[in-house]
Amino acid sequence: MNDELFPRERVEVMPGAVHLPGWLRDGRPAELLAACRAWALPPAGLRTVRTPGGGQMSVRQLSLGWHWYPYGYARTVVDGDGTPVKPFPAWLGDWARQAVADAGPSVTDAGGPSAIPFDIALVNFYGTGARMGMHRDSDERSPAPVVSFSLGDTCVFRFGTPRSRGRPWQDVELRSGDAFVFGGPSRLAYHGVPRTRPGSGPAGLGLRGRLNVTVRAAGLD
Repeated sequence: MNDELFPRERVEVMPGAVHLPGWLRDGRPAELLAACRAWALPPAGLRTVRTPGGGQMSVRQLSLGWHWYPYGYARTVVDGDGTPVKPFPAWLGDWARQAVADAGPSVTDAGGPSAIPFDIALVNFYGTGARMGMHRDSDERSPAPVVSFSLGDTCVFRFGTPRSRGRPWQDVELRSGDAFVFGGPSRLAYHGVPRTRPGSGPAGLGLRGRLNVTVRAAGLD
């Protein structure tokens, strides 16, 4: 957050992938957490995602704007309660555009951050033992960057290349309040969360576990 003894600096982890430590400040972590708690309530609330092969993700999830399911988007929770997805809030798109601007020109095209029509958010909750395998965010039709906000427990965020799930990759520690932006040559890079660190989140936030909010532009009709 913003009270660290040695503030962490902005880091370009890979070309087009930028870590912004402590980006959420001045009440924004509490504001985002309160919003997530409201969004998590039914209908169209937090759910367990099942894969086409019959397995289930250890991370629980909800969507805003467009509902993500493996592997596509819909306007209703087609793999859950069938209700319309909750709307995407304009303020969250504004936050994402600000983070893109702070990340710098490597993450987006010549149109700049102000032109990005963010309209999707995926909210992921990591309880004890939850993880996310290496994957690409490739179901959107827009090349706009993805913006990730972290709350609660620290995680190891593994960020690789667009070529494969294997090495080379870099492990980045994402703490509560951090933002991570990836676009440009890293827009389709494989990434995942091999582990979290239970109990490492700030006590004052009042969150057990980790919340990750990823903001995207669908490019869909």
